[in-house]
Order: sequence, then structure tokens, then C-alpha cells
Amino acid sequence: MQLVVGILLLILLLGGAVTLVVLGQRAIAERDEKEDPLLARLAEFSERGEVVSLEQLELSQPFSERVIIPILRKIGEFSARFTPQKVILETNRKLELAGNPGRLDATTFLAFRLIVPVVLIGFMILINSLSAAPWPLSRFSLVLLLVGFVGFYMPQLWLTSRINARQKEVRKAMPDALDLLTICVEAGLSFDAAMSKVSEKWENELSLAFARVIREIQLGKLQREALRDMADRLGIPEMTSFVAAVIQSQQLGVSIAKVLRIQSDQMRIRRRQRAEEEAHKAPVKMILPMAFLIFPSIMIILLTPALLQIMEVLPSVFGGGP
Repeated sequence: MQLVVGILLLILLLGGAVTLVVLGQRAIAERDEKEDPLLARLAEFSERGEVVSLEQLELSQPFSERVIIPILRKIGEFSARFTPQKVILETNRKLELAGNPGRLDATTFLAFRLIVPVVLIGFMILINSLSAAPWPLSRFSLVLLLVGFVGFYMPQLWLTSRINARQKEVRKAMPDALDLLTICVEAGLSFDAAMSKVSEKWENELSLAFARVIREIQLGKLQREALRDMADRLGIPEMTSFVAAVIQSQQLGVSIAKVLRIQSDQMRIRRRQRAEEEAHKAPVKMILPMAFLIFPSIMIILLTPALLQIMEVLPSVFGGGP
């Protein structure tokens, strides 16, 4: 019974940790919906004709902006002092690959990795102290160690899932985007204008990446450097080969429309190959559900009547012996 209760508490803690991460991300996202919340509030009060002090202006901000985010940043800055620079750079790299969800930075993400296990361990200690039958110290220490380990790596798993989802979305959108790029270039538009059309046409990770390239070019960055930076931010081989082909065609004077059409055909072939690969993996992925969910149910349905009949016959067989 205690084992079942422990499993239920662990599931509850995992759900609480996920909720904490989501709420923190939402708080940061709400903060970054506007470029400067203080200026927006000041403009709002100015339109009303009200004169407010700086303290009143800060108190008018949401609770997450005034309390949660500064605490996360302070904890992240403290943990960054004891974190190797390589880990911080890798965290920034992974956040960039994930598309900067909620505009997180490395310090805030490190703060999440510290806060989540502490909250989970504290919750477990509270539950055990309020329980009528507290767990033995050895078992409780093992549970706390497991909960802390899961809570520490949960933000990392969440970030990895965001990276995979973003890359999958980009791979799925690339063939159609390259088709539109080809049509726009063949119609007489420049490559920059064609990317702008793609960013206006769709609302996905690839269109956002193209829009960022256009903004960087407008700010003075060279086109090839902006494209290479885009490929680094996405981190998929398909985009790297596409950018290399575009840069090479511009340097050698090859028709960009022809290159785009070839790249589009190759992207469609790769997308079909990935779909076939996923289809071939389906039987292997179905083994576990079939072995642990479907087969036991079938065996129960088929063998239960036979077992009932055997149980009825066995007493008479053994009872009639000498």
C-alpha cells in the first residue's frame, strides 16, 4: 500500500514540476510580449493624462514581472558563478536551437533547474511529515534522491523536446517554402524579397527564421552571414546544405531559381524518406503496447472461461481418488 501511495505521490510531483516550468515560461513570455513594459505603461498613463511616480509605475506591472522573474534571474546569476562557462555556452546554444522559448536566457534556465528539484523535495518532506505513517528514513532518503534527480533533469528534457519539435516543424515546412521561393524568384523577385514573401505567407518556425534573416540584412549584415547564422540557429543538415547551395550559386553566378528547384525536389525526397522511415519504425514501437496492454487482455478473455471450468472439475477429480 505504501508503494502505491509513493508512486501516486511521485506522479503528483512530476505533474507539479511540469506545471511550475510551464507557469514560469508563461510568465517570461508575458513579460516579453512587449518590448518595454515600462514604456508601454508610461504611454498608457500619459494618454489618460495621469501623472505617476516611478514606484507607482513599477507597482502597476504584473506580479510575475515584479517578483517571479527577478527572483529567477538572481538565482540564475548566483548559480552561474559556480557553473563552468562551457555549460553556460551549451545552454545558450540549446536555447537558441529551441527558438528561445519565452525568451529564456541561460541564467534563468539554470535557475529553473535548481528551483524545480528544491520545490519537489520540499513538497515530499511536507507530505511525509503530515502523513500518519511516515516512511522509514532509508526509503524516504531514496525517494528524495530520486525526486531531486528527476526534478533536476526535467527542464533539460523539456528543452530537448522543444528542440526536436522545432526542428521537425522546420523540416516539414521546408519543401513548401522552397517551392514558394522558387516561384517568387522565377517571377522576377530577388532572393531577399522571396524570403520576405515566405515569412508573410506562413506562421511557423521557418517563416520566423526567414523574417529574422531579412531584419538582420536590413540592419547591415551580409546576406551570406545572415543565412549561415540562420542555419546555425536551426541546427538541421537540410538547412545547412540549402544555405551552402544558395551561397555557392551566388558566388559562382549560377541561376538561383534552378538551384532552388533542385533543393526543393531534394527536400521532398528527404521528407518522403523520413515518412517511410517512421512507418518502418511503427511495428517496433507497437511491441511494448501489444505486449503489456493488448496481449494480457486477450489472454484474460480467452483463458478465464477455461480456468473456471478447470477449477470446477479439479475438486471432483481429486476428491474421487482412493
